Amino acid sequence: MANRILIVDDAAFMRMMIRDILSKNGYEVVGEGQDGTQAIEKFKELKPDLITMDITMPEMDGIAALKEIKKLDPNAKVIMCSAMGQQAMVIDAIQAGAKDFIVKPFQADRVIEAIKKTLG
Repeated sequence: MANRILIVDDAAFMRMMIRDILSKNGYEVVGEGQDGTQAIEKFKELKPDLITMDITMPEMDGIAALKEIKKLDPNAKVIMCSAMGQQAMVIDAIQAGAKDFIVKPFQADRVIEAIKKTLG
């Protein structure tokens, strides 16, 4: 069975890019969200194997959502996505429990490498 992935990013274009990369590599995208609040709701509803989540989003950012998701499921696998130059946020994300991070703009091979490593 394909691994089930939830994509969370406030930019529809970025969600589309990740969805394309994942679909072409045999992963199943089970849902999408555009902010941290939706990430938590969809995580509870869909129980994905992995979440890719943007750090900077309106309403609730990715790090706050990550912390909430980790409270719901300490074993949740989350890969954070961030634009260049957000190193401090990336460190916060890793400390909050993110398994890896991908830098935008996305490189398909890096996305797949991070996912394979995380799902292991």
